[in-house]
Amino acid sequence: MTASLTLVLLMAVLFGSGVAVMLERSLTRVLIGFLLVGNGVNLLIYLMSGMPGLAPILGEGVDGSEISDPLPQAFILTAIVINLGITAFMLALIYRSWWLAQLGAKGDLVDDEAELAEDAEETADLFRRSAADDKALQEIIDASDEGFEDELEAEAEAREAAASADRPGGGSTP
Repeated sequence: MTASLTLVLLMAVLFGSGVAVMLERSLTRVLIGFLLVGNGVNLLIYLMSGMPGLAPILGEGVDGSEISDPLPQAFILTAIVINLGITAFMLALIYRSWWLAQLGAKGDLVDDEAELAEDAEETADLFRRSAADDKALQEIIDASDEGFEDELEAEAEAREAAASADRPGGGSTP
């Protein structure tokens, strides 16, 4: 495929105007410049893709030289997705910059004292509840250990009584 002179000129204009706009100080202009350069790259990939042909599926009776190369299409789709992601990131930066400019001299310092006090009170309350839970669990464990020890002693006495009854001589030890 011979590259169309119109497409080559359009690609050159997109690159040139995109770079010129990107050199401005404003983030919005940087974003617009980036979008222009991204579209210029897509045109460049399209122009370098070669001769147009049949669909990139090799079937019966189709010569391999007659089909088009699917790789440039994949590159263009990838470039579009990357361009979209960077555009979203730049829009977030522009919004953040605008928001900080609205704060004025305060800048990035936002009043967090009330939120910090509330968080500290919640943390202290959580520690109090945790200490109360630990105390209640320890009481339950202590109470269950006392009953368990009594059961163990009773079981040991029962074993001794059963063992002494099984011995010859009626339970007295020689």
